[in-house]
Amino acid sequence: MGIFSRKHDDTASAAPAAVNPDLAAVTGEYELDPAHTTIGFVARHAMVTNVKGSFQDFTGTLHLDGSDPSRSTATIDVVMDSIETGNADRDGHLKSSDFFKTDEFPTMTFRTTKAEALGGDDYRITGDLTVLGTTKPLTIDLEFNGAATDPFGNQRVGFEGKAEILRSEWGLTWNAALETGGVLVSDKIKLNFDISAIRKA
Repeated sequence: MGIFSRKHDDTASAAPAAVNPDLAAVTGEYELDPAHTTIGFVARHAMVTNVKGSFQDFTGTLHLDGSDPSRSTATIDVVMDSIETGNADRDGHLKSSDFFKTDEFPTMTFRTTKAEALGGDDYRITGDLTVLGTTKPLTIDLEFNGAATDPFGNQRVGFEGKAEILRSEWGLTWNAALETGGVLVSDKIKLNFDISAIRKA
């Protein structure tokens, strides 16, 4: 996933930035820490406000390659019934046949197919996002937040990510027209990730 490069020298040439040899220390296998990780989204509601939500139940693994970030990979599996937006009625509607059909499609998955170093602490990953049985490519921009050993001896890496999708491309087409024009729920959805991952023993 290539999310752990230090800032490179701005005076360097336009050639691909060299990877700090010290970063080889973070190479390894990691698991997402659900207690310190957020997988969230933002949708426009009634054309005038944003509704924020997140998923509370998920698992994920990272393979990080500090010497060659392009060889890093990630997998994430999300339990769709764990969706929370702060309103029980709205959560129930999102789980229903109008939206995620969680009885039929209980899991959303993401599998990386490509990782790129953009320079500095910025990276981009592309992968296959599967929702409602439909698989489409998703590109996520990432910023590395650091690596550290916590007070319990866990070796952690952290990063933030963001992306935008059109939900209709995954078959999420339910909507309602507004009397004043427009629709109740935006097609464009903003995705946000705040990730903490722990290195496996």
